[in-house]
Order: sequence, then C-alpha cells, then structure tokens
Amino acid sequence: MTTQQVADKYYELAQQEKWMEIQDELYGQDIVNKEPEHALAMGIPTITKGLDAVRAKGEARRAMMEALHSQDCSTPVVGGKYFSISMGRDVTFKGKPRMKLEEIAVFEVSDGKIVTEQFFY
Repeated sequence: MTTQQVADKYYELAQQEKWMEIQDELYGQDIVNKEPEHALAMGIPTITKGLDAVRAKGEARRAMMEALHSQDCSTPVVGGKYFSISMGRDVTFKGKPRMKLEEIAVFEVSDGKIVTEQFFY
C-alpha cells in the first residue's frame, strides 16, 4: 500500500473506532511509538518499541479510563512517506475529572506499514 492508501485505511477504521484493527492491519511488527517528554509525568513511557509493547501500552491506557464519552479523528494529510491527523477525546480517567484531550499524530509508512507514530499534545 502507498502512504495515501495506509492513511485512508487508518481514517476509515478510526471513523468506526476500530483501533485494534488499525494496529493489526496497518502497523509493522517493529513499530516505534513516541510520546512527548511530559507524558512521563502521567506514567506514559516516551518510547515504546515493537507491536506487542505498543498494544500492551494501549491496553494499560484504556484500563485507566472510567469512560470515553466521545472521540474524533481528522482526515489525514499526506506528505511523502508521512501522514498526520488530529485527534480529540472527551474522557474521564478513573479518579479524575472529565477532560478533553487534543493531539496531533504523525505516522511514517514504509513498505505499506506504519513503522513510527509520534504524538504531540
């Protein structure tokens, strides 16, 4: 798949909230996930390597949620081997007040798979 095709498939699955299918279908086995430095204060590692580790990190994050009220994903913008989206979530984490989260995600595609994802929030 081209970068555009991967981006389009990501958006299609995101609109259906099929986050696990995105990982199953579009992520490479050696994916590298990058979070901003301030994520450490929330207990989120800044670098996670490998599909199994990225999945485990996502599961741990979902376990911290009391309720996900809504979420959205913008249409992707593609440039070369990268695409980006903006994402928003209205969420209540266990023991915390309800909050709105907004971020930009940048994905790198190689050989038809997402090989890096980096989040800015």
